[in-house]
Formats: sequence, structure tokens, C-alpha cells
Amino acid sequence: MAQSIGDAVAFEGPAPRPERAVSPFEFLPGWLCYGPVIAQWIALGLRHGDMSLPTAANPAIPTGGLCGERKTASLDLVSGAARDWVAPYTTLSTGNDDLARAERALAEAGLALPVVLKPDIGCNGTGVRLIRDRASLEAALAAFPRSVSLVMQRFVPYPGEAGLFYIRHPHETRGRITSVTLKYPPSVVGDGQSTLRQLIEADPRHGKLRHLYAARLGGRLETVPPAGHRETLVFAGNHCKGSIFRNGADIATEALTDRLDAIAQSMPDFHFGRFDLRYATLGALRRGEDFRIIEINGVGAEATHIWDPATSLWEIWRAQLKHYGASWKIGAAMRTRGARPSGLVPMARDWLLQRRLMKSYPLND
Repeated sequence: MAQSIGDAVAFEGPAPRPERAVSPFEFLPGWLCYGPVIAQWIALGLRHGDMSLPTAANPAIPTGGLCGERKTASLDLVSGAARDWVAPYTTLSTGNDDLARAERALAEAGLALPVVLKPDIGCNGTGVRLIRDRASLEAALAAFPRSVSLVMQRFVPYPGEAGLFYIRHPHETRGRITSVTLKYPPSVVGDGQSTLRQLIEADPRHGKLRHLYAARLGGRLETVPPAGHRETLVFAGNHCKGSIFRNGADIATEALTDRLDAIAQSMPDFHFGRFDLRYATLGALRRGEDFRIIEINGVGAEATHIWDPATSLWEIWRAQLKHYGASWKIGAAMRTRGARPSGLVPMARDWLLQRRLMKSYPLND
């Protein structure tokens, strides 16, 4: 825990380089990658007589966590001893005198800088900021529109980040991990001569995604990093923001599954979703130790291992259909037990709210 922030936002080693630096499917139009999922959703909706049936899979979360729900709606459900595995957080609604109110909220929650500031409603890392000091907290709060709910969460100084997908059908006594994604922040190492822009352009992956980094890095692009200095390009662990994803299926040991299942079962009627976390080492993660959960995503979660550059388009489709198909089976089972789907109109309303809010958020770190 003695690491500096700069060390902690870099992984314990550079991301392994597969034969392909960038997945040929990672940034294609959505209709190509998600077309089969949309077709499946329509077909199953017609069969079950409800286009919103998967929202019943996690009935304690608005829309089951499909869209428009607050991040804290899921995190708040973790109960008992399992809360020790969640990074502590508090919330703030932007308005007047934000800095003073934020500092009071942090103090009341027993939190101190650094923290991660992020929108309570949102996805894909939009608006996520790493707040190191009082001045950056004030600037970040001012960058958000008014009357927006924000989460201030303790920064977890573990170097690794991962996404673990969890599924438990209502009749099952134990859930399982169906997907593991290891997330690596993109970075370059200075040579003392090249500018940051040149280092990015020379990298087989980063050069193809330089448009994702340019707006965020701004004037830093023309600076020359010292020789041997590793410069992290993105903090938010999302592939659409330029982070590197690798399939970590071998991480899903019995010990880790038991740990995650205990956390998930501390949440009322939680059956389907992805746990995003930071961890100390891969060895510790395999043992189900030394990690902290930073987000819990429900029915709208994706098995993000599909964005490993080595993944074929067929595997992308197969994994998506398998996972979202499970949400329909769970939703149907929960409906027979009395859970009520959100309905198509409320589901669409929440989706539109989320899209509108995300357009108003500032750039992520």
C-alpha cells in the first residue's frame, strides 16, 4: 500500500502483446458486433411477451442494471462482511459551494484524497477522474453540469484491474465466473528525445488509437518524457477509451469463485453482472485475496474479454449471445417468482436519460 499514485496506475508489467495489436472488431460500427444480440433480444422478447424481461434478473436494481441506474444502487446492496471487499465511497450532487460540500462529505465518510470521482449514472469510463489534490477536486467538480450526482470513491492503490463476470441462476446455490478480463492502462516509455506524440505514434497499438488520446493529453503531446519514464495515457479502464483488454480465463479459480459468490450472494436477488475491481497481484487474485471492488454492473454488463485482440468475431458473437441469453433465462425464472420487469417504456426512458447525461460529462482521465 506504500505505492505512489503514479506507480499504481501502471500495471505490474506491460500488457502481453498478441499477434494483433488491435482487434479488427474493437472499433467497428456497433451494428456489426451487436447485430446478433439485437436480433436475439427481439426474438426472445416476442417469445416471452416482454422486451424488458432481463431487467427482472436483478430486481433490487432499477432496470436490473441494464441502463440508467446509479452505480451506487448496485454497490449499496453489498451487505455484511462482504462490504469489506468494496472500495468505500460517498456521493455528492453538484450545485453551489461544491468544494466545501465535497470535503465535508469525504470527511463524514472517513475518506481522504486521493479519490476517484465519477458520475453516478454513466458507463464506459465517461467523466471518470483521478483526484490527487484539492485543486484538481475543485476543477473537476466545476467541469460537471449542475444537479448531477457524483461518486467519490477511495482510490485503490493496487496496480491490477480486472472485470469478473458472474452468473447464478435462481435455482442454483452457487454462482460461477463466466468471463475474466485483465485490463492494462496504455503507456509509453520515454527515451529522452521523442515527444509523447511521437512515442504514441511509434507504438503498434497506441498509434492506431491516437485519436482516443489526443484530446485528453492536449499540450502534453509535445513534451519529451525523460528516458526510462513510463507515461500512462489513460486512467479509466475501458477499451473504448484506449485501455488494453486481455482474456484472463485461467484466473477463475475455485477460491476466487467462492469469494465472488459470497459477495454476490450478500446482495438481495443478484444473479447476473460484472464486478470490476483492482487487485494487488495475479497470484493473490487467484486465491481470492487482496482486491477491492470499484463497480458492479448488472444486466447491461458485457463480458469484456471479447475485446482481447486475439478474439475472433465468431467468439465475440458466441460470448455475447451466451451471456445475454442467460439474462433472459434468469429474468423468466425470476418473473415466475414474482419479480416484475421494468417495462419497455421505463427502460427506454432510463436509457435516454443516461445518453443525455453522458454527453454533458467532461473528458475522463
